[in-house]
Amino acid sequence: MNPIASEFSVVRRARAFTLVEMLVVIAIMSILMTAGAIGLGGMGGKGVSSGVATAESLFDEARATAIGKNMRACVLVAKTLTNNPGDDLRRIIVAVEETETVATNPNFGQAKNPTSATPNWEITSRGAVLPDQTFFSSQLSKKDHEGGSGAIDTVLSTKFVAPVKSSFAGEYYIYVFNSQGICSTPGASFILGSGSRAITKPSSSDPPKVTSASKRDFGGFVVWRNGRTSIFRSPDQMGTAIKTLDAGKPF
Repeated sequence: MNPIASEFSVVRRARAFTLVEMLVVIAIMSILMTAGAIGLGGMGGKGVSSGVATAESLFDEARATAIGKNMRACVLVAKTLTNNPGDDLRRIIVAVEETETVATNPNFGQAKNPTSATPNWEITSRGAVLPDQTFFSSQLSKKDHEGGSGAIDTVLSTKFVAPVKSSFAGEYYIYVFNSQGICSTPGASFILGSGSRAITKPSSSDPPKVTSASKRDFGGFVVWRNGRTSIFRSPDQMGTAIKTLDAGKPF
C-alpha cells in the first residue's frame, strides 16, 4: 500500500467527528436554546415588542426636538380620550412647549413661557398608536421606578395649543424633557402590557386586563437623566407586582 495515501487516510479519519461527539454537541445546543427561551419568557410578545420599539423612537424624537429647538418637549400617552376611547392607553404623541408668535416680543420664535411649570404644548407630530391588545400600564409605570413610587404626571388637552383634533381631546400621561434634552423625572419607567379591554369605554372605567394568554407579557424601559432609555431585560426588573397579575386583573 502506498505509504503517502495511507498517511492522508489517517489524517482524514482523525479530523472526522464521531457519532457520540455529534450527539453531545446537539445536546448542548438544545440545552442552550431551552435556557434562552426560558430567560426570554414573559418579555413581551410581538405586539409588546413592537410597541416598545415604537415608544422608544418617540422618546428619542422628543429628546431631539427639545435639543434642536432649545425648548421643552414631551411625550404624551393618552389616558382617557373624550371622543376616542378606543385609543386610550394606546395613542402616543410628541409635543413642544408653546412658541412666542408675536414678532415684537423679545421671545419671538422661542418658548413663550420658559419659566412656567405648566406650559402650553404644541403637538409636533401625529405620533403613533400601539398595536392591538397592547396598552400602556399606568399601574406599573412609575415616576421613580427604582423606588417603586410616584404616578406619572398628567396633563389635559386644554393645555394644547389650538387647533386640536377632536379625537385628541382628553387627558394624557406626560414625560417631559428640558431644553437640553434632560428628563425632568430621571429614572421614570414606561411599561406596556398585552391584554384586553372594551374599546367603547374609557380606560378609567374599563382598564386593560390580563388574559390567560398574556400573563407576564410585558415590556418597557427606564428613561435616564440624559433622556436615553434602557430596555428591561426580564419581567422581574419591571416590579414584583407583575408576579401577582393573574388573568382578569387590571394593569
